[in-house]
Amino acid sequence: MLEIEDMSPGARRHDMLPCEDCSRARAALGRMLGLWARLREDVETVFAKDPAARSVLEVLTCYPGLHAVWLHRIAHWLWIHNFKLLGRLVSHVNRFLTGVEIHPGATIGRRLFIDHGMGVVIGETAEVGDDVLMYKGVVLGGVSNKKTKRHPTIGHCVVLGTDAVVLGPIKIGDGVKIGSGSVVVKSVPAGATVVGVPGRVVKINGVHRWRETNLHHERLPDPVVDTLARLDERIATLEARLSALGGDGHRPTGTAERIASEAHGDEPQGAG
Repeated sequence: MLEIEDMSPGARRHDMLPCEDCSRARAALGRMLGLWARLREDVETVFAKDPAARSVLEVLTCYPGLHAVWLHRIAHWLWIHNFKLLGRLVSHVNRFLTGVEIHPGATIGRRLFIDHGMGVVIGETAEVGDDVLMYKGVVLGGVSNKKTKRHPTIGHCVVLGTDAVVLGPIKIGDGVKIGSGSVVVKSVPAGATVVGVPGRVVKINGVHRWRETNLHHERLPDPVVDTLARLDERIATLEARLSALGGDGHRPTGTAERIASEAHGDEPQGAG
């Protein structure tokens, strides 16, 4: 006897349900595995960037910078899914628990490590790349009250020293190092070092070594001190010349004019 297959819509939906359930289960499992991998990556980042980390349990319980990043991810998810108030509430709880204030609208990359964390402020339109290291007191602030891009964009592999302040919709290039206490108000090219108030750029010679964190802030160059040192050397040279020309300490006629001429690179004039 010939059997006729039931091709009604209801029957087709019934036959497809197991496959749809499997797809949903696989998608959910993939999300869970991705979340676990991201959490593990965050913990490994702490061990890579903080020599004081001793155990996984210590990292999970005693690192407010790590907790701040995790809570921000929840707040950011709520924010982009239009749960604005809930996102702000989670951000507020984050600030209360960790001392780190990250607006839920801020975009944070992977493997961000906030060391110590207290006093860090990241504004709404700020963007932070991957493998960034921040110390306590860092501020990524805005300079406008308009509802537009008003906070900085931080590239990959950037180090921001203690109490560093970056203001405005500027771009900080990949591999930049910003010294402790610096105030940066202009964009910085990749691979540069910034120190001072306002921040001054000192380019780094040599090949970029990505993901290698340089923690020796005491070795950052100071262009002001370097300039003063060169001026001091120049003054010592001019004093030595003046002493040699003066002989017994009395200035002969034309000495000052000859020194000024030499300082400007002019040829010495013959004696009259």
